[in-house]
Amino acid sequence: MIERKAWLILHGKQALNEEVRQAVQAQREQGWELLVRVTWEAGDAQRLVAEGLAAGYRTIIAGGGDGTLRDVAEALAQAPEDASLVLLPLGTANDFARAAGVPLEPAAALALLNAPARDIDLGEAGEHLFLNMATGGFGSQVTANTSEDLKKVLGGAAYLFTGLSRFSELKAAHGRLAGPGFEWEGELLALGIGNGRQAGGGHVLCPEALADDGLLDVCILPAPGEVIGALKALLAGGLVLDNLFVRARLPWVEVHAGEGLDINLDGEPVKSANLRFAARAKALKVHLPQNCALLSHPG
Repeated sequence: MIERKAWLILHGKQALNEEVRQAVQAQREQGWELLVRVTWEAGDAQRLVAEGLAAGYRTIIAGGGDGTLRDVAEALAQAPEDASLVLLPLGTANDFARAAGVPLEPAAALALLNAPARDIDLGEAGEHLFLNMATGGFGSQVTANTSEDLKKVLGGAAYLFTGLSRFSELKAAHGRLAGPGFEWEGELLALGIGNGRQAGGGHVLCPEALADDGLLDVCILPAPGEVIGALKALLAGGLVLDNLFVRARLPWVEVHAGEGLDINLDGEPVKSANLRFAARAKALKVHLPQNCALLSHPG
C-alpha cells in the first residue's frame, strides 16, 4: 500500500496563496499527511529536499515556477533515496507543466498525488541539471531580463513585451555544435536544447521532444538576414518559423561559442564558451497525467 504522506516545498512568494491553502487542505481531508515548507532564499529548495528525505518522506511536491521545479528536481535526482516528484506549477511561464499537461489549478495539480510515478529524463549542462529546456542566444536574454513586476502585471505576455522592447539589441552569436552523427556551425539567433517542448512563456522550440526517450531535442535558429525580420514577426505572434529551424535529436551535444553564449536553464542563467549537454536517462520519477504528451508510452 502506498504511504499517503508528502512533503511540499513551496516558493516563498506563494505562502499566502489561498488556492494553494485550500488545495492542501482538500488533500488532507482525503487522507494525505501533507507537510508544507517554504523557501526564503537561494539554496533553500535543495536543503528542504534533503530535510524531507531525511524525515522519511518519499513523495516531494515542488510548488513554484520553472526555477523552483528545476531546483527540486535536481536535488531529488542527486539524492541517494528513491523518491518521486509532484509538480505544483505556480509560476508565470510553467513551460514544462503546460507541455506535460499538468493542471495549472492547485487542486487539480495536487490530485496527481494519486497518479502513478513515471520515469523521466533530465538534461545535464556541465554540472547543472535541468527539467525542461536550455535556451541560448536572444531568447534566453529575454527570459533572464523579464522583470518580476512585469510578470505580475502581464503574466506570460511579459516575455513577449520584453522581447519586442529589446529587439534593437538582437544580434547573432557564432556557434559550433557537435554530437553523434551531427555537426553544425554558423551564426545563430537562438538555441534550444529540450527535454520538454517549450520555453519563454509558451514558445515551442522542440515540438517533438519526449521526456523519457533518453535523448535531447536540439533546435537552432540560424541568422541569415531575412530571419531577423521573420523573428520580429514571430515575437509579435504573427508567423510560424518552423521551417527555418535546424533540428536534431541526440543523447549528447557539445556547444562551442568563442565569445561565450548566454544560456538559460529553466530560469537559471549560465554563460559559457564551451558546454556539453547530455540526457540523463530515467533520472527522476514524476507523477504525470495519464495521457501526458511528453511520454513515449502515455497511459
